[in-house]
Formats: sequence, structure tokens, C-alpha cells
Amino acid sequence: MSVDLNAGDAPPSSILIERVWPEIDCGRYPVKREVGDLLTVSADIFREGHDHIAAVLRYRRWQDTAWREAEMRFVDNDRWEGAFLLAENTRYTYTIDAFPDVFGTWRDEVAKKHEAGLDVASELLEGRSIVREVLARCDEADRVLIERYLQTHAEASSQVVSVRVLLDDDLLAAVNRNRSRVGASTYQRTLEVIADRERARFAAWYSMFPRSAGTDPIKSATFDDAIAQLPRIAGMGFDVLYFTPIHPIGVTDRKGPNNTLVAGPEDPGVPYAIGSAVGGHDAIEPGLGTLEDFRRLVRAANDIGLDVALDLAINASPDHPWVKDHPEWFYKRPDGTIKFAENPPKKYQDIYPINFQNDHWQELWQELKRIVMFWIEQGVFTFRVDNPHTKPTVFWEWLIREVHLTHPQVIFLSEAFTRPKVMRSLAKAGFAQSYTYFTWRNFKRELTEYLTELTTSEMKEYFRGNFFANTHDILPYILQEGGRAAFQFRAVLAATLSSVYGLYSGFEVCENTPVPGREEYLNSEKYQYKVWDWDRPGNIADYITQLNAIRRDHPALQEYENLRFFGAGDDNVICYGKMTLDRSDIIVVAVNLDPFQPHETSMTLPIDTFGIGEGDQYRADELLSGETYLWTGAVQHVRLDPHVNPAAIYSLRSWTYQEYAEPCF
Repeated sequence: MSVDLNAGDAPPSSILIERVWPEIDCGRYPVKREVGDLLTVSADIFREGHDHIAAVLRYRRWQDTAWREAEMRFVDNDRWEGAFLLAENTRYTYTIDAFPDVFGTWRDEVAKKHEAGLDVASELLEGRSIVREVLARCDEADRVLIERYLQTHAEASSQVVSVRVLLDDDLLAAVNRNRSRVGASTYQRTLEVIADRERARFAAWYSMFPRSAGTDPIKSATFDDAIAQLPRIAGMGFDVLYFTPIHPIGVTDRKGPNNTLVAGPEDPGVPYAIGSAVGGHDAIEPGLGTLEDFRRLVRAANDIGLDVALDLAINASPDHPWVKDHPEWFYKRPDGTIKFAENPPKKYQDIYPINFQNDHWQELWQELKRIVMFWIEQGVFTFRVDNPHTKPTVFWEWLIREVHLTHPQVIFLSEAFTRPKVMRSLAKAGFAQSYTYFTWRNFKRELTEYLTELTTSEMKEYFRGNFFANTHDILPYILQEGGRAAFQFRAVLAATLSSVYGLYSGFEVCENTPVPGREEYLNSEKYQYKVWDWDRPGNIADYITQLNAIRRDHPALQEYENLRFFGAGDDNVICYGKMTLDRSDIIVVAVNLDPFQPHETSMTLPIDTFGIGEGDQYRADELLSGETYLWTGAVQHVRLDPHVNPAAIYSLRSWTYQEYAEPCF
């Protein structure tokens, strides 16, 4: 830092503020929390010598101009900590002020001298002067209180009484509320935190094609058919219903079943080929119904506790109105024709990607904001964004901030299966949730390493992983090969490793017919209508319902970063747990990762962390089977048969005889 020796008479502050946390990329991006959280902020704060300092955490909602303050406390080794309540669904800014604590220094010194029997007459005059100096900044109540102490001090019968008066804690509190900020140092950056609504952290997503909600295999289902499915979906315990695009589908180069290049006259096309003569991103595919039908669906879903999430897919079919009205928004070949989308060797002849680097980018950005705001007006407050990694991160940062200015309740989910740093940058830019590599993490070591990174590294401050066990694009090999047991234990992993997870429809009936050699569904709903038999033999709908009920009943499973892994001797068995801060809810999960063979092993639990002594008995309620056990000690045995109980979820609590004692007559 350069110092201007001609800047004025007051010397620069000698207080240093360093290593502020949480702070992402030098304050470039906000951290994330939820409404009702306390944001705890810490920093190294120090100065030369031994004089005392004080520090306050300054914060305000981003729409306010006036700052509030929370006192910071000394922790150790020049580390300070403070916190403030995120009371509203909005963004907050925060920073730190530190300044000399003149009265604190004086109190410390005079107390030591007085205790040593030294005469402190001069020091008492100094203390009285410090106290009087704050009067000009006091409100009426503090002024009266301080003047009363000064009068008592003046009338003190001895030096002992005078010292006791000026060292009184009530006087200290009044002085601290009004103390001088001369010599203050302010942290060089103003930081930001997004206080999302709770559903950003705790939710169970159900993904479906609305056109497959009906009973006719050659005709699109309607929004009314989807309304009929709402009780089934909510009944399984889901609280977010995600629809693939509901917009008009293009006709030009329309794909047929299983991605064939030629579509028949009755083939519906891919919903991601958005736009036709009917309209674009603010219109409804006619086969589904009308805009009013959609509004009615949203209301019906909300009435039973379901949020409706829409797919925001920024691409266009060759028939989209944009192609005619804004050809500059697309990529052009040398001959002037528009390029279709490719992900070699895949080709998407029915889809045109958007060129964000065009000369009219401002109009494009504003149009995309208009579209999002349009659907918000229809009651949609959650968006799953398709392939955000193929658009500029700076655009998402701008769009999400613009939306949050007026609608902070909106949640954006990033569907980006791409390079780690790109995925992280999107989360930093404002996406409340992010798809993850969980879909491909199958073995104990890779699950442990990946989840440890997500929940204990800096990523936990900005990246909330939404664990989808499958998607309409991805049928993982573990589900193809592992059968019903794999569907069960992957659901348990997704629902308990993360506090927010998702399943694509068909998961509950264990649909796993693949395109040979690929992680894709044969006869995918992306290319054709589909009718589901939700009562198909072998379905696990009841298992999923039970799993979601367990999540709702246990607060420990509703948190994201409280995950810890425990020892288990068999590499086919993964053991982990979650616990609330007050230990009122302790969950231990054991999962057999082998869908073919039973495995048994010993689990080593950190019972001291749970508040359980080595010789104490404690109760373990296995929530999936309903069995109850009495355990003693850290090491416990578990046997998991993939065809009977591929996973176990234990709720632990201390046990006393009185809990089981029968009444005596």
C-alpha cells in the first residue's frame, strides 16, 4: 500500500485485516447460504504492540444503503470471528472494520496496576476522559447511564471504589456502543452472500417429459394428464417437478425414434429443437395444451407442495422465429447458411446453437432475460438450465443477478457435465445448484474422495451438488448391469450423501434398457411418446417414498456440508453419517456397493463426536427395515444383502432403561 504523506494530519491506520473467510476468488463471487442461517465471518486482525483493538462485521441487504454491525470476538492467534443472521431471501454484502480499542486498553492496564497495589490516580483521570469523550455520540439512554457512572466515580470514597466504577461491565457495554473509530481500518473488499430459500439446499427433484404423462402411445399427453400424475409424484415425497422443454418443436430436420435422421409424420421430435411457426421460448407446444392450462398445472402442483421447474434450453430449431427475426444470433457458414449443433461425433441437425459473440449480443441477453421473466410471471421460480457451459459464464452471472434483483426466490440449476473448473465457475456465477459427477462415481474410494472435496473444501461455500442418479440423457452402466438392487442403493446414496438430489422418471420402475454399448436409453422419450406402467412388477416406488420420508423426518439429512465418512473394513461397503450441530439428530448410513453379492463388515463410528461414551449403550433404529438395536462401543457389525437390504440407515440416540421399561401394576 502506498501512503500519501500530504493526505492530512491523521496517520494511516496501522491495523491489518487479512485472510477474511468466507471469500471466493478475492471477493469476485458470492458465497451461498439459506434463509435463517448465521453467516460466520473470520479474519486475521492485528496491529503492532500490545494495545487492544476491536472489530465489527458490517453487513446490509444489497438493496439497502445503511449498514448494520455485529461485534467480532477474539478467537486466538489474532484470529477474530463474527456472525450475522440471514433473515431474508436476498443478497447481503459484508465487510470488516477494525479500530483501536482505547477504553479496552485502558481497562486492561489499570486492572493490572490496581491488582499489583500501585497508585492509579493519574490512570483514573485518563479513564474518566475516555468515557466522557463518547458522550457526544450517545443516544439518550446511554448518555444518562454514562453520566450516572461518571457522577458515581466523582463521588467515590476511595480509589478502590473509583476503579470498580470505571471497570463495570454495564459501563463498558455503553462505551463500546459509542466508541471512537479514530484510527480505523476497513477491509479493502466488500463481499457478498446469497441467502437462497431453503429449497436450494434441501429438495427431491422428479424429472419427466410432460408429453409422456398419458396413456396413448401415439399421442402427446396434455397438461391435464400431467396434473393427474401430481398426486403420485408428491406421494413419493418429491417437492420439485422438473419438465423438459414445453415449447413448440420444430419440423425441419426433425429426428425420429432413437435419433434416426428421418421422422415419420406422427413422430413428435425432440423437445430441445425449440421453435416453430407457433412460436418460440415463450410459447407452448400445442399438443400439451395452452398457456392457461400450464398456469393451472402450476397452481395444482403448488397446492400439494410441488414446485414446477422448467428447462431453460438456449438453442433453436431451424423454424424458430429468431432464425428469421435475428439471423445475426446464429453461427454462419462461409456460404451464409446457419450451422447446426454438433458434439462430435454426434450431430444435431434439428438444433441451431446460439452465437453469444455476435455484434448484437445486448439484444440477445435482454431477450433471454425477458423469457425467464415471462415464465416467472406464470409462477415458475425454478429453472434447470441445459448445457450452461456452452454459453459465457459472464452471461449467467449477469442474468442471475438481474433476476434476483426483483425475484430472489428463483433457483437456477446448472446442468453442466464438463470440466471441473468450468462447473465451479458456473456455481460461483450464481447457480444455486449444480449437476455433479456423482452419476459416474460407483466405488468407495472415488465416492469418498469426491464427496470430501464437495463438502469440506472451499467448494462447499458456493457449490451445492444436486445428485441425479439418472437423467433422460444418461443411463449409467451401474443401473444397466446391477438391476433392482443398483436402483435401490444408488437412490440411497443420492438422497443421503447430498441434501438435494433427483431422479428421472422410469427410475422408480427400474427402467434400464440401453442402447447397446452406450449410457443411453433405448426408445428414449427424447424422440417419441411413451406410456409408463407405474405398477410394473419389481418397481421401487414404495422404497423411494420411504427414503424421501426419512429425509423429511431427519434434519441431519437436510444439510449439505455435514457429511463425514466412517471406517468400514470391506471396500464394497461405504459408511458415512450426518449429524445436526446440537446432536439431536444423528444418522449413520451403510451401503453395499456390490449389486450382486452380500457383504458384511465392521463399521467404526466416531461415538465421541456423537456425544456417546465408550461404555455407553445407545439405540440404533434402522429406518428402512424398522428394526431396533442396542449398541455399545464404536465398532458395530452390518450385513447387507443386495436382494434384501442393499442399504441401512440408522438413527442413533442415547438409551436408558426407562425407554423400554414396562409399567408395573
